[in-house]
Amino acid sequence: MDLFGESSNWEAKLKPILKKYKGRQHPLNYHSTYQLLVMVVLSAQDSDANINNIAPALFEKFPNLKSLSKTDFETFMPYISKVRNHATKAKWLLEIAQELKDDKNIPSTMSALTALKGIGRKSANVILRETNKPAEGIIADLHVIRVAPRIGIIKESKDGNKVEKDLMQVLPQNIWSEIGMAISFLGREICRPKPKCEECPLTDICLYYNTVVVQRN
Repeated sequence: MDLFGESSNWEAKLKPILKKYKGRQHPLNYHSTYQLLVMVVLSAQDSDANINNIAPALFEKFPNLKSLSKTDFETFMPYISKVRNHATKAKWLLEIAQELKDDKNIPSTMSALTALKGIGRKSANVILRETNKPAEGIIADLHVIRVAPRIGIIKESKDGNKVEKDLMQVLPQNIWSEIGMAISFLGREICRPKPKCEECPLTDICLYYNTVVVQRN
């Protein structure tokens, strides 16, 4: 098997998951770019399910950036109190709201998004993908960090930014927008910490399957 190299035709090899998951909305249940922005910030080191649970009450009270920019820390806090690191995230979101003031001012480039408090490359990549903006990187969430090396696309690393950089070096730019989320969905549904290899559409090209599972059996 030709692994860890640009000579590998990963676009063709990964076509089954690109086809399976293409265009599927991120698991955060948002209904506007404003909601997505807020939920992406809140979801760092927390679960999408938890953020989805608190979102309805939060957005009923604060339906847009304008309303969020006019509130204070004490008023805002109870709506996100069940979120991990909520105090820090509250400060970030109120600062973002003060800076942008209006939903129409939400940026649509990597550099402008990552200039905002609480938004790193992973979050920015999610926002760009979900709003159909040109990809400037590849989503590298905890699922991608686990699954991409297991498939054999890159070598293992716990550093999300390194994983993204390594993926960008071996995957063609035309699939950047979709491939991160496709690998993430694969990791959420099939390539779990204990993988369900019998359900996976990538077993013919997967490093883990062909070196561990096959030999074990």
